[in-house]
Parts: sequence; C-alpha cells; structure tokens
Amino acid sequence: MLNNKITELLKVEYPIIQAPMAGGVTTSKFVVEVSNSGCLGMIGAGYMTPIQIREQIKEIKQSTSNPFGINLFVPNAFKVTENEVKSANHILNPLRHQLNLQPKDSFEIPNFNDVLETFIEQIKVVSEEKVPICSFTFGIPSKEVIAELKRSNIILMGTATTVREAVENEKAGMDIVVVQGSEAGGHRGSFIDGDQESLVGLMSLIPQVVDNVRIPVVATGGIMDGRGLMASICLGAKGVQMGTAFLTCIESGAHKVYKEAILSANEDQTVLTRSFSGKWARGIKNEFILEMQNYETLLPDFPVQNTLTQDIRKTSSAQNNQDFMSLWSGQSPRLAKSITVESLIKSLITEAKKINSYI
Repeated sequence: MLNNKITELLKVEYPIIQAPMAGGVTTSKFVVEVSNSGCLGMIGAGYMTPIQIREQIKEIKQSTSNPFGINLFVPNAFKVTENEVKSANHILNPLRHQLNLQPKDSFEIPNFNDVLETFIEQIKVVSEEKVPICSFTFGIPSKEVIAELKRSNIILMGTATTVREAVENEKAGMDIVVVQGSEAGGHRGSFIDGDQESLVGLMSLIPQVVDNVRIPVVATGGIMDGRGLMASICLGAKGVQMGTAFLTCIESGAHKVYKEAILSANEDQTVLTRSFSGKWARGIKNEFILEMQNYETLLPDFPVQNTLTQDIRKTSSAQNNQDFMSLWSGQSPRLAKSITVESLIKSLITEAKKINSYI
C-alpha cells in the first residue's frame, strides 16, 4: 500500500510529502533532511524572490541527489483603493502601538502586473533549474506556464478544496492533485468555490475526489501520524502531505515560539482568520486574531493585507512574542512532537505498517 503511483511518480520511498510552508519554515537543511529520509521535501517559495529561489535550489542540490519539490502561489487579481488601505492601517495602528511600532497611514499599493511578472520569473527559475516537482496553491497557472514546465519534464501538482477544483486541476494537465481538507493549517487553497463551500472535511473530500478524477490524489489536512496516512490511503488517496507534523520537527526553520505554541495547543484553539493576509487561513488563536475578528470583512484582499501586517508579524517574532505572530496550524496540534525529521518518518512508517498488517 505504501508503494504506488505516487512513489513511482515522485521517485520517493514513501508516499509522504512535507507541506511547502512559506515564510522561512522550509530551510535547505530541513528540505534535504526530509528528502534524505525517503519522503518528498518541499520549498515553500510563495514569498521568495526568483534570486532567492535559485540560490536555495542550488543549495539543496549540493546536499542531496534525492528528489525535492517547490511550491508557488498562483497570482489572483485584486482590487484595492487608497481609502481601504487607510482604513486597514487605522485598525492596525493600535496593535502597532502595543509593539512600539510607528503608526502607518499611507502604503504603496502593489500592482498586479508586478506580482504576475514575479511569478513568471519564478517559473523561469524552476524550469531552468529543472526542479523535479512543482506544486501550485491559490489556483491553476496558465496553459503556457504548464507547457513550459512540462517541457522540462517537471511533475506538476495542483491544490484543491472541492471536487470541482480537483477536476479543473486534472483538466489543466496536473499530474497529481493535493486535496486540502478544512482541518489543514495555513492558507486555504480554494480558488473556485466560496469560502464556506470550500470547508469540506478531509475524510469526506478524499473519496469524492477519487471517484471523479483519474490522476493520483494526495490528502492533506490534520494528518499527523501513521493512522492518518493509512486512513487516507484506505479512502483512495495515494499519499499524504503533512505540514504541522513536520513544522515542529527539530530541523524545521519555524520560530521557537511558534513551535512551542503548537506543542502546547489543543484542538479547539485553531480558528480560521483572514486578518493576517487577506486570505482565509487556519492558525492558533492569539491576541491579534481576537483584536481583529470584528474587522475581518473590512480588510483588503491578499496580498495587500499580508504586506500591511508584515511589520507587526516581523516585530512580534523578533520580540519572541506569539501574540501578534501568524501561528498557522492544523486541527491536530495535540499530536505534534518535537523530534527529528528522521524519527517522525520512522514512527509514521512503523505505525502504518502495523495497521496494514491488521487490514
């Protein structure tokens, strides 16, 4: 059961993908450790410049000959007015005051064409460096982008939160679809269906997607151990993608305070918020989320809100203050452990094989 289409396509020993967590978690050392342990290490490159991406790819290639992958954010069109930005800053300034930051009024509004141009440059680097696997979140790239990557023989993975989104990924030419249940930590990968409609639980989502696509399905959302891996496979998935479980590993680049927050959290402490970035995401409830919950519908869309809160998040992190950090986490934090990547994977496989012997 653990050797299937996914292990064959990705050329890995186990059908386990380390989720591509953007924002500094997926350091080269971390990705290499995952890939060297028989799973697929992934670079979370959504916020990285093309130069940073090229540097990290080269670093990883120097440390492992095993496959690894990269994840990019598909740009979505956004509209924002100066008044909306001023209003958001007015809401955020009292929180800046708590961190001894200067209040802000104005803000240089990002241009969608610039965001799109950066994405095209990111794609160019991935293609030139021939990264074995490339995954996408927040949508499906253009036919031209898909064709360019396929010419470089790169395996493509899309993200879906509903059956409809999974079907569109298959139609577009993705080789694998990652289905994200509502339990998942971090940003929702939805791009067609509404925010509420996209909150399908993983155990409901897997078999429905499997019945409607021919490409291999990878499950993600709240999976932390061998039980989650085997449950997903029993429902028809060919593999799993795990974020929170890897995030608290010793080699992960996540901030110490962030890891501690997950390791001490309970399942009822994760909530969905769009206050940090302008996109709905699941994280551990803290003071920032509580202070902002009454304003969520008034805030600008991603990436504008994400840029507006950057100074708050960075300063909070520098001060080892979890109150204003984005503590993304899935719904199973009680199962998180502070262990090495190698120990986590050994534990996963041992448990999965034990369960398999009973089936």
